[in-house]
Amino acid sequence: MIPVRLARSVLCAAVAYAMLCVSALAKGNAKPDPGLVNLGQAVYKVKCASCHGPDGKGDGNAAALLSPRPRDFTDGKYKFRSTESGSIPTDVDLARTISEGLHGTAMPDWDPFLKGDSLKAVVAFIKSLSPRFASETPKLVKMGAMVPSTSSSIAAGKRVFQKLQCAACHGTDGKGKDAAATEFTDDWGHDIIPANLAEPWTFRGGSTARDIYLRFRTGLDGTPMPSYKGSASDREMWDLANYVLSLSRKPVWEMNEHELQAFYDELDKVNKANPVERGKYLVETLGCGYCHSPIRKDGSIVEEMKYAGGQHWNLYPFGDYVSYNLTSDKETGLGGWTDDQIKQFVTTGTRRDGTRMIPFPMPWSAYAALKTSDLDAVIAYLRTLPPVYNRIPPPEKLNIFSYLWGKFRMLVLKENLPLTVYEGNAGTTKPGEMSLSTDNRSTGKEERQ
Repeated sequence: MIPVRLARSVLCAAVAYAMLCVSALAKGNAKPDPGLVNLGQAVYKVKCASCHGPDGKGDGNAAALLSPRPRDFTDGKYKFRSTESGSIPTDVDLARTISEGLHGTAMPDWDPFLKGDSLKAVVAFIKSLSPRFASETPKLVKMGAMVPSTSSSIAAGKRVFQKLQCAACHGTDGKGKDAAATEFTDDWGHDIIPANLAEPWTFRGGSTARDIYLRFRTGLDGTPMPSYKGSASDREMWDLANYVLSLSRKPVWEMNEHELQAFYDELDKVNKANPVERGKYLVETLGCGYCHSPIRKDGSIVEEMKYAGGQHWNLYPFGDYVSYNLTSDKETGLGGWTDDQIKQFVTTGTRRDGTRMIPFPMPWSAYAALKTSDLDAVIAYLRTLPPVYNRIPPPEKLNIFSYLWGKFRMLVLKENLPLTVYEGNAGTTKPGEMSLSTDNRSTGKEERQ
């Protein structure tokens, strides 16, 4: 066994070393090691650039399809920090976000893959993307004494919730009920939604009372969520954190059969009462914008024409297909379609002229399983899409001999036939509206299936 004195000495040394590391990491203006930055850039290019962009501007080729959008590192503006409102984060803050991820978003926890020098290198490279880290020092929050969660603290926190008018955004129940404001954007003009306070496992900055207190204390820079420093005392913010945690519902993985049934029945009522919101969730989750938008050479969609169709594929030996315009344009989009025609199209693959699509790349055979209420919600949301004129050409099928030869190669010779996806817009826009209105069928990126 280790002698008590030796154990205490080791513990003290470890604590002192940890404090020294934290102190060093808090310095935001230390000159980065070029070698570390170069290593970080190499790791970033492989792991992060597809979402955050090669230059860290939050414009990677997947960015436009993600909600919320990836962070723009060049501004040096971060939501989840242990520093004052408007301050840059510490290295510890950045490392924690990378390691633990952001629950409820596309940002995964990189802890299984990035550790030690690799993690430090990525942090160093991200800091190099904004000049703020070279000229500013993080301003650490001086936290007040933690307040234990008791019935009196929770009751006091409820009063603080009312005082700070938290229900205006989060609802009286923390889930959005009777919220005065329902539409929010961040500093970059992207749509965001307030946290559901009843689901702490989705809190992106952590779900402990300390984590929640810090959100009140620091604010979420770049969003409408302010710091309450000056508006509430430290004690009040701790009480508020305890109250927020008291709003937590039981997660579904802990519910019994009857609780699950009651939960989903209530969820159905909420969804039916908000069909456009439900439809938006489904359309984004199903990834409709990924195919029903023109793409650039790097695979990113043209945001100005999101949902306007025009993406062109060669599906040999089945033919050439162009995705449909889903916007509410009455001439070229779904604006001239009836609800029943859209339902028939989505669930059976039957076009308005009676012809039927093959079951891919549009997976109508899977969408046939959508509940009627969800199908109605999808249509309700699509009706809200601003009209974009983009006339889509009809599919071009191969002649019977080419088709049979292609099927023979695929089924008998066991060849993997190519799917070719072309950049640009294969639809026709109004003159002068979009520079990508030409059909780029002669060039494209070939992807083997």
